[in-house]
This record gives sequence, C-alpha cells and structure tokens, in this order.
Amino acid sequence: MSSAPGYFVSFEGGDGAGKSTQARLLGAWLEEITGREVVLTREPGGTALGREIRRLVQHGEHVDPRAEALLYAADRAHHVATLVRPALERGAVVITDRYLDSSVAYQAGGRELAEADVEGLSLWGTGGLLPDVTVLLDVDPAVAASRRTGDPDRLERAGDEFHRRTRDAFLRRAAAAPGRWLVLDGSGAVDDVQSQIRVDLASRLGLTPGLVAGEGAS
Repeated sequence: MSSAPGYFVSFEGGDGAGKSTQARLLGAWLEEITGREVVLTREPGGTALGREIRRLVQHGEHVDPRAEALLYAADRAHHVATLVRPALERGAVVITDRYLDSSVAYQAGGRELAEADVEGLSLWGTGGLLPDVTVLLDVDPAVAASRRTGDPDRLERAGDEFHRRTRDAFLRRAAAAPGRWLVLDGSGAVDDVQSQIRVDLASRLGLTPGLVAGEGAS
C-alpha cells in the first residue's frame, strides 16, 4: 500500500481493455467531487524518458525478454521518483494506466520469465511502492484485439498464446491479493464499468454514497 498522503490507483488489463478511457473518466470525476489534484499518467510514457522507452520497446527492433523487463523497470523507477511519489506526497490522487503488475503479467506471464525476478526488479526500483487499489479490466484477448486500431506494436503482435498467458497472470495476481484489486468485466458498456469503479473507489475513499449515485459516467 502507498504510505504517502495521496491515493494511488493503477489500471491493468490487456491492450484494448479500455484502461485509458476508464482512467480518464475516473480522474475527471474524482477531481470534481473531491476538489483534490488528480494526476493522470501511464507506463511507459509518463515522463520524457518513458516516452523514449515506450518507442523503443513497442516500435523498435527485437528486444530480448530480459532486456525488455529491465527497460520497463527503469522507466518505472524514474516515473515513481520524478512524478508519482512527488504527487502523492503533496496529497494528489495519482491514476496510472499500467504499473508493476503489467510487467509481471507481460514479462513473466507472456514472456515466461521468472515472476519473482520481474516483480523484485520493480519493487526494488520503486522502493516497494504499490497502488492503494488496482483496477483490472478483464477482457477476452480476442475481444480486446477486435477493439484495437492502427498498426499493432511488438506486444500486440506477440500471438494468441502470449496474450492468454498474460490474462491468466493478471487474474492469478488479483486472486492472490483481493484487498488491493478490483476485477471487472471490461467488455461491458463504458458507463456501467465506470459506475462500478466509482462505487468501489468511493467506499475506499470514504465518499458519500448519495453523491456517488447522483453522478453519471459522463
């Protein structure tokens, strides 16, 4: 759990699960009803260094799985040190599209590296920082693939078995730590999924139930 005064939320799931949309909607809603600063970010790509790493790992030449895991961990260490921790320390709500669990799911589950090695690398790089809540938007890989537009990146081209292993890894991690995870069917209507996320987050943040019920997922 985050030990900082702010509140840390991560969104996880396969490419095409709707993470970016749901993170944006949640951020706008939390900012409106709490008046707190909300920082929306992503991994990789939340910093200038992260954007360069994103270009290399998603659109560059072949990267060895261990090198890939190290690049993502380097991005995460820099992201936390320069953006996430400072925001939490000033009391902001930080919402990130992907965090440590993506590395474990993709590099350990998908690439079949040792899970403890991949997780340990990121825990060391971030000083052990974990989200207060992680929202997993679970979508069948075939459905997620049908949602994607544009040319596929390196991970999107990794094949059906890769994406099946990745999904299974996410679900295993969620089942092992139910206190941190919120698992939702990401194939539902955008507004319905957002409403479920808001109810759960409102409970964890101690927000007034009537206020939550009165807000649509606009």
